[in-house]
Amino acid sequence: MGHAETAFEPAHVAVLTVSDTRTEHNDTSGQYLAESLQEAGHKLADKKIVIDDVYQIRAVVSQWIADEKVQAVLITGGTGFTSRDNTPEALIPLFDKQVEGFGEIFRMVSYQEIGTSTIQSRAVAGMANKTVIFAMPGSTGACRTGWTKIIKEQLDASHRPCNFMPHLGK
Repeated sequence: MGHAETAFEPAHVAVLTVSDTRTEHNDTSGQYLAESLQEAGHKLADKKIVIDDVYQIRAVVSQWIADEKVQAVLITGGTGFTSRDNTPEALIPLFDKQVEGFGEIFRMVSYQEIGTSTIQSRAVAGMANKTVIFAMPGSTGACRTGWTKIIKEQLDASHRPCNFMPHLGK
């Protein structure tokens, strides 16, 4: 039994940069994600930068989770091991379900690019209120890896055998 063909549907995607030093002027990672999702046919729902603080990250992401217009959130930064890297700690309590495979696949693909340094990536993803949330490291290269090798296909309703689009709010 074959899968019915499903046409591409644009998702409304918000982008969050978590950084103590980035501004709109030098946020190459957030800008890369915003441009890439739009080039793929999605809509940029919102874009923000917050300092690496658990409560500020949660506040912004919680607002987007509650917004019926936001279907996906892409987060760059705060996934390392320094004392200021708090993105996973901020997000995991918000998830209804964790998408363990994202971090696993991200590290597997990243290993081909940066070798064993990939073990220091705490890339995470989850679902919350019919919103999929992907968090990846802050480098533009890591964002390119996450977007091109994983997220782009998972936000495409025509990708088979499965993708996140049927699980997202409208």
